[in-house]
Amino acid sequence: MAAGSVNKYSAAVGPFAFAVPRARRCAASFCSSGVGKEAKRRIPPVSLTRIPLALPTDPAETFVREVDENLRRDQLRESAQRYGKWIIAALLLFLVAIGGYLYWQHRQNEKAVADSEAMSAALDKVGSGNVKGAEADLVPLSESSNGMTRATALLARASFAIQRSDRKAASELFNKVAADDGVPQPLRDLATVRATMTDFDSIKPDDVIARLKPLVEPGKPFFGTAGELTAMAMLAKGDKAGAGQLFARVAADKQVPESIRSRAVQIAGSLGVDASASMPGDPAATPAL
Repeated sequence: MAAGSVNKYSAAVGPFAFAVPRARRCAASFCSSGVGKEAKRRIPPVSLTRIPLALPTDPAETFVREVDENLRRDQLRESAQRYGKWIIAALLLFLVAIGGYLYWQHRQNEKAVADSEAMSAALDKVGSGNVKGAEADLVPLSESSNGMTRATALLARASFAIQRSDRKAASELFNKVAADDGVPQPLRDLATVRATMTDFDSIKPDDVIARLKPLVEPGKPFFGTAGELTAMAMLAKGDKAGAGQLFARVAADKQVPESIRSRAVQIAGSLGVDASASMPGDPAATPAL
């Protein structure tokens, strides 16, 4: 009876025999997903974290690396033992050289300041008429390590010697400046010209020409004076044509002072060389256009 009842029930239900349990499972899944009304909270999914596993180190590679590090350490130690003293000595020598240079520079600056003050004091004495006192102050400055200070003191002393008609002493001082390699070249050229002017009457014309030859070039700072002296030496030798041409060149150089150019035009004209075109004309004599 029971078996027959079951069979009848199964036959009546047919393919929907498992509909009720399946619906129950679906309802449970629906609720657990958090979408349905029955879901009160959402349970976050559990994520699986991948745990990296370190690979075992190759013993052979580790051994080679350790041997290489030890070898480098031994090489550095050997180099330090072999060259360490020389490196330290070179470093100390370099530091001593730098210190010596800085000290020397400091001393030079102090000496330059002291020389400038002494030169200023000497010039003040000249302005007050105390020439002897000024010359006495210039004597130690004539041996200064600074070329400019040394040359200035020697040139000043030579000028004082000319004022008291001591041409020999003046010539020696001028020539000392001209022969000093530590003096700037313009001051040496000036000393050469002044020495030649001082010795002009006591030396041969050829010596004057040879001494001033490097300065007798257009564009040189002392071309005007050196050219005049050279041309006068040519006249003393009887070379009027050469002297006239040189006076004309001096007159044509616009860097030469006007007074020297005017004198050169006059002397060149007296020697038969017309250099008047080298000088600018008188604006008052120029007719208006």
